[in-house]
Amino acid sequence: MRGSNSDRVRRDNLAAVLDLVHRTGPLSRAGITRATGLSRSTVAALIAELTGMGLVAESGPQGTARVGRPSPVVHPDPDCVAIAVNPELDAITLGVVGLGGEVRSRRRIEIARPGAARTVEVVAAELGSAELDGKRIAGIGVAVPGLVRDGDGVVRWAPHLGWREEPIAAELTRATGHPAFAGNDATLGALAEHLFGAGVGVPDLVYLNGGASGIGGGIIAGGSPLGGTGGYAGEFGRNRPAIRDPADRAVPDGTLEDEVNRARLLELLGLGSADQLALSGALADSADPRVRAELARQARVLGGAVGAAVNVLNPRLVVLGGFLADVLGADPAGFAELVAEQCSAPAFEEVRIVPAALGADLLMIGAGQLALHQLLTDPAAIRPPAAEVE
Repeated sequence: MRGSNSDRVRRDNLAAVLDLVHRTGPLSRAGITRATGLSRSTVAALIAELTGMGLVAESGPQGTARVGRPSPVVHPDPDCVAIAVNPELDAITLGVVGLGGEVRSRRRIEIARPGAARTVEVVAAELGSAELDGKRIAGIGVAVPGLVRDGDGVVRWAPHLGWREEPIAAELTRATGHPAFAGNDATLGALAEHLFGAGVGVPDLVYLNGGASGIGGGIIAGGSPLGGTGGYAGEFGRNRPAIRDPADRAVPDGTLEDEVNRARLLELLGLGSADQLALSGALADSADPRVRAELARQARVLGGAVGAAVNVLNPRLVVLGGFLADVLGADPAGFAELVAEQCSAPAFEEVRIVPAALGADLLMIGAGQLALHQLLTDPAAIRPPAAEVE
């Protein structure tokens, strides 16, 4: 526990119970008691307090084969939500995310290269939607394709958006009155997959995300996000890959995100713009040999970059999201062989390479987790719903 006094212990226990229900979903009181090691009376008191805060709710007991009285089931209160925001090169995606990582809604608003001020306007307008009537907004999380400073959510540099030194978190808080936070999109994607997706229970993983604004990465090391000194770790897309065959080079002196590129796939498919679901569907349906050839070329370049990451970080799992999951999906076994060729045998022998499990919801869940972090860490410090404030 973080403190020795009874109030600190109570607050830590509240956080432990709320985080458990958030990560695992509905649990019986008996299940919470077993998982936390707390007494039944303590668990009952904590659940009553969290219910009063509007964070959890209880429903009737589920059927059980155990002897004795069935235990009520505790689940996240559906009226407590976070707002998730992902500004991209061609659109702003907004989502409503509940405790438990459930994406209640997701909406894509096509805006070419949205500025920080325009993003704030869009989010502020969204908060007036009927969908949010009666909801408790715990916070706003922004997944940014760029370098975001830990601590204050200032976007130091998002080259594809043209953002420099943008205090997006502070501006959103000022405009909406809700606590707002910002983080790198791929780092948040890695966290989402670790908590709710392909990386559940995996303490060491590398996540690479491919989107309209390029390629970013996130790292989970020892069960925690690896951010580096300022929070800028994981910028794999800015590296210049070693490309064995000169014929595979598409851009002279190009970075990884120049070579492994979503826009090139869209162009070959004849699409001006598409969200990830539409792009994945179009790639799966295409029999165009040019599209197949481009996917294979991008796989060869990406395989080298992933191999270098495996050599340096020795993860148990590599997760590919966004259009990178489509590059992997075109030939998963062949891609694994490409990566293995770049790795030392011991480093690669326990590695699995998988597509992101959370699909189009991934960055919404990651941004939602960022928005909910303060609440999950110390629920007793968060103000109660407005209706309960005297």
